[in-house]
Amino acid sequence: MNADERRFEVLRAIVADYVSNQEPVGSKALVERHNLGVSSATVRNDMAALEDEGYIAQPHTSAGRVPTDKGYRLFVDKLSEIKPLSQAEKRAIRSFLDGALDLDDVMRRSVRLLAQLTRQVAVIQVPTLSRAAVRHLEVLPITPSRLMLVLITDTGRVDQRIVELGDVISEEHTAQLRGVLNTAMAGQRLADASAKVAELPDEVPPNLRDPMLRVATVLIETLVEHPEERLVLGGTANLTRNITDFPGSLRQVLEALEEQVIVLKLLAASRDPGRVLVRIGEENEAAEMRSTSVVSIGYGSRDNPLGGLGVVGPTRMDYPGTMAAVRAVANYVGEILTGR
Repeated sequence: MNADERRFEVLRAIVADYVSNQEPVGSKALVERHNLGVSSATVRNDMAALEDEGYIAQPHTSAGRVPTDKGYRLFVDKLSEIKPLSQAEKRAIRSFLDGALDLDDVMRRSVRLLAQLTRQVAVIQVPTLSRAAVRHLEVLPITPSRLMLVLITDTGRVDQRIVELGDVISEEHTAQLRGVLNTAMAGQRLADASAKVAELPDEVPPNLRDPMLRVATVLIETLVEHPEERLVLGGTANLTRNITDFPGSLRQVLEALEEQVIVLKLLAASRDPGRVLVRIGEENEAAEMRSTSVVSIGYGSRDNPLGGLGVVGPTRMDYPGTMAAVRAVANYVGEILTGR
């Protein structure tokens, strides 16, 4: 191996030890713990070169070295591939997420699972309605004069609404309503479906006009897009496990997470379901997040991206393991919500 390759192996060893022990790493410890195949003097020279180039730093006199943001970036960029999760881990993820009841449950389970896997703060962007299309509308009689509407979108969203008809409706007419509504709405984006539903009371036979008008009114209220985007967070308490990772800035990080707008902007750049994006320290545009690293990815499919998810933690994190967990959870969430 040439000098550059050897120095990267020294950097890799420093990153591994510092992430594991949270203690500055000295040349003696590197030689003892890692089979680098060179003398202590060579390791010291390599560490001096890495320090001159800004990849590691000495936090205080007579201490070992710690990786810098630049060092973590080189380490992440040199990862030839993201280590796969074990089959047991994959089965656990699938089993946990497959038990979800609806979209909100998928979101809650995803962040809880990701926070447990990475021991960081997990965030997921709830799919916005503008990207959703109607998969199916179920019309269920509750009483002879009351119906339940269950709207299911291709993003996994499930909305339930009760319609008071004011008059008795037969099972035959209920089935007719169901058929007309699904013919008009299935596969339509929500905004388009809303427009089609608005026209239906004038298009159905007179005996269905009044119940259709009542159903259409409730459906249009359900389908109208709510412009705000939402985040679901999990594991925020993980940030407080090692407060020294955030010297003087933990409050700012917590406030940024609570505000959500900053994190939504970070996830907005993670639209590609096939690529894990890592922002380290100063690479984050928001000043409040510059003591953190953000590992994120899109979920859904390339043709139908639904949102982003990821984790926020200190720059001292297990990047290979975190990247693998983020990618795996995104894959399973995408499969559940797109029906693959």
